[in-house]
Amino acid sequence: MGSIFDEDNYLIEKLGRAYIFPNPRYASDEGLLAYGGDLNPNRVLSAYKKGIFPWYSQNDPILWWSPNPRLVIYPENFKMSKSFRRVLRNGNYSVRFDTKFDEVIDYCSKVKRPEQDGTWITDEIIKAYRELHNMGFAHSVEAYDGDELIGGLYGISMGKVFCGESMFSLKSNGSKIALKGLCDTLFKEAYNFIDCQMPTEHLISLGGEVLKRDIFLDELEESLVGGIDIGSWSDYQWEYRE
Repeated sequence: MGSIFDEDNYLIEKLGRAYIFPNPRYASDEGLLAYGGDLNPNRVLSAYKKGIFPWYSQNDPILWWSPNPRLVIYPENFKMSKSFRRVLRNGNYSVRFDTKFDEVIDYCSKVKRPEQDGTWITDEIIKAYRELHNMGFAHSVEAYDGDELIGGLYGISMGKVFCGESMFSLKSNGSKIALKGLCDTLFKEAYNFIDCQMPTEHLISLGGEVLKRDIFLDELEESLVGGIDIGSWSDYQWEYRE
């Protein structure tokens, strides 16, 4: 079976051995533009460079997406509510990086979220992103209350962009603290934005901005030019400072 067309007559290409993707600017607003292939780290990295990411369910073919619009967070624009500021001020919270990648992706695959039914983080996804972590591209962000892990997230860093994949909370505000620590760290390191993929009310409330796909892809191309931060982020640490 070769390439197919969706119900709106957009071409959905079947991927071959080459790590080549169709131009996402011509995809439907839904964003599905290709299927098949594999999760070889080099293919995954090629996809992210074009603003494309894998998202599919267990036992389905691998599906590749670039939706329109796209949600991003500019690190300097993270929104701090008064209540969240009080939480940080009165707690003993810290954020560490790349110290528990396996635990973070495992929690992301298992911790239930009110807005989600099941998980898209399959064993195949976990294996691929662990390889990307070992290569220095995928990173975990861990929020702690004292020495207790209470939340986190993981994603891929390329150029001056962090492509967020998933978050989890074991206690209230766990993932939010991790995201705050990530934003502050990325701002310090002169990153341009966090790609949050698809809009959600929760992320918009934290400062997420909705961009047309063409604008997102333009900013992505600009952000991939220049310095590359490959390797462990375990030297990064964050504690709340007013």
